[in-house]
Amino acid sequence: MRCVRIGLLGLAAALAACTSSGSVAPRSTPGTASAPAPTASFPPPGTPHLAGPWPTYHGDNARSGFLRAPALSLPLHRAWVRELDGAVYAQPLAVGTFVIAATENNSVYALRSDTGAVVWRRHLAAPIPRSQLPCGNIDPLGITGTPAYDVDTDDLFVVTETSGGRHDLQAIDVRDGRVQWTRNLDVVNRDPLAQQQRSAVLVTHDKVYVAFGGLYGDCGNYVGYVAAVATDGNGSIGHYAVPAGREAGIWAPPGPVEDANGDLLVAVGNGSGTGGRYDGSDSVLRLSPGLRRLGFFAPSTWAADNAADLDLGSSSPILVGHHVVIAGKRGTAYLLAPGLGGIGHELATLEGCAAYGGGAATGTTAVLPCNDGLRRLDVTDGGMHWTWHVPGVAGSPLIVGGTVYALSADSGDLYAIDLGAGHVRARVHVGDVTRFATPAPIGQGLAVGTTTGIAAYR
Repeated sequence: MRCVRIGLLGLAAALAACTSSGSVAPRSTPGTASAPAPTASFPPPGTPHLAGPWPTYHGDNARSGFLRAPALSLPLHRAWVRELDGAVYAQPLAVGTFVIAATENNSVYALRSDTGAVVWRRHLAAPIPRSQLPCGNIDPLGITGTPAYDVDTDDLFVVTETSGGRHDLQAIDVRDGRVQWTRNLDVVNRDPLAQQQRSAVLVTHDKVYVAFGGLYGDCGNYVGYVAAVATDGNGSIGHYAVPAGREAGIWAPPGPVEDANGDLLVAVGNGSGTGGRYDGSDSVLRLSPGLRRLGFFAPSTWAADNAADLDLGSSSPILVGHHVVIAGKRGTAYLLAPGLGGIGHELATLEGCAAYGGGAATGTTAVLPCNDGLRRLDVTDGGMHWTWHVPGVAGSPLIVGGTVYALSADSGDLYAIDLGAGHVRARVHVGDVTRFATPAPIGQGLAVGTTTGIAAYR
């Protein structure tokens, strides 16, 4: 099994269906791409692969959001700000000594982590104006899902949305921003304009996995599905589609989660059915690397959840110890066995968290981004309990050592919170951020995506 390599700059590594045929596009740069003269450069081809200190959403394929390193010195101070050509919804990545940022203008940047200077920029295609979409809340709509870097190929995998609702997976050489290949992922018989790619990309098993949902507003004929493409771009495109009549989107920002067995876990939103036979919606699904469904969990209230838009799809599964934790819009957290168990077969429930975004976990402790603020959850043999609650901070958290870092979209502040007691240790204003923004570690600091670019703090 191939996994992305993970570490921290200056520190030791801490983290470890159906098919559709298609062809690989020529290995040439599209005419829409541009790259200014670089102010720095990556090592040339032929040199050893670059380390991937933070190569994917929340650092590793388990989406743990945890780094076993000393907490950053406080208070945090702004190191640099780089205005880019669009809003940054995706979590920044760290590859070598560079920050990778993707914008809603369908551009990808490599920035120096120490100064924010542009190393290269690649504009991949024109994004879709909101006026051309049946609904939605991002304008324009370009790259929303967090890309992923693969240390074995030195490629960065990113999904663009372009006119007509086209969704293309693009492989970019991380050293210079050149496009290596492109594959179209519109492989289900639905309206591509109604589909949206918001979840983070996952690279494992020599494949790139990409999940799809719908636009904000649940309009049009869309369905949740996961597509898989070989990391070299060749071969058929495998996919698994939720067997719901409509909706059942897979859209939570962390994207697919890989467990210790190499299977994929995804959370599914509400479907169009509200009674009768279970249709795969409002669920956690376990998928094989070949995208065959191996197991699932759905609340016993799944039909009522669908009717009231109270599904599990607003967050991704969290691996906590040997268990799986999921909390969705209903406000109930479910503790699940690794096999998930089917309908209504949770091990325990806990009220109090309508979760949106991605949680973070270390050992038997998790921190969840709830609508009313961050909550620490601890799992025991007998169940789970809340340990603390920090109101007003609802962004997807990151844990570095014993400190939790999270953003408040309401205030535009970055918080540092003690993991043990939940005390706010520091806060700093970063500017306008999106609801699902989450910081990323870079060197001895953090990088934050904003509505205008990237800001770094040390």
